[in-house]
Amino acid sequence: MTTAKKAMEVVKNLDLERYMGRWYEIASFPSIFQPKNGVDTRATYTLNPDGTVHVLNETWNGGKRAFIQGSAYKTDPKSDEAKFKVKFYVPPFLPIIPVTGDYWVLYIDPEYQHAVIGQPSRSSLWILSRTAHLEEETYKQLLEKAVEEGYDVSKLHKTPQSDTPPESNAAPDDTKGVWWFKSMFGK
Repeated sequence: MTTAKKAMEVVKNLDLERYMGRWYEIASFPSIFQPKNGVDTRATYTLNPDGTVHVLNETWNGGKRAFIQGSAYKTDPKSDEAKFKVKFYVPPFLPIIPVTGDYWVLYIDPEYQHAVIGQPSRSSLWILSRTAHLEEETYKQLLEKAVEEGYDVSKLHKTPQSDTPPESNAAPDDTKGVWWFKSMFGK
């Protein structure tokens, strides 16, 4: 399912304070920056005093917690569009190389419970929810939003989520970055 490429529509006047908090990854395009077999993947956003956003991305792989922290900021602070840049330093165990990407909020429901996130290149796509599970009808509606923005949703990979998501301190951290090296080689 895909449509012809058109100018991507981005959410306007996003209430950043309402957007903060935990979001569960329901589905995403595979990425070299995430473990192939990651489960319970989520992002937690916290508003910093300077208006930037602290980003904590977590996933569990092989019983260990893999995570990376970064920051997000508006691409154009004067714009009303929800276009952000996200910056992480890699590898996570020795953060020395900055990696920056686009984070565009393409859709958010009025209650701020579900979101579709993408990039202008359409090479990345995330379906996010405040809860670890989505009703199938809601998921299909979010897929339709992505298709409307020119995404090939057949590339989406559903992210396994537990009925009771783990706490950050419930598993040992992968402090050696093994997941990161594996993900670079598609494993």
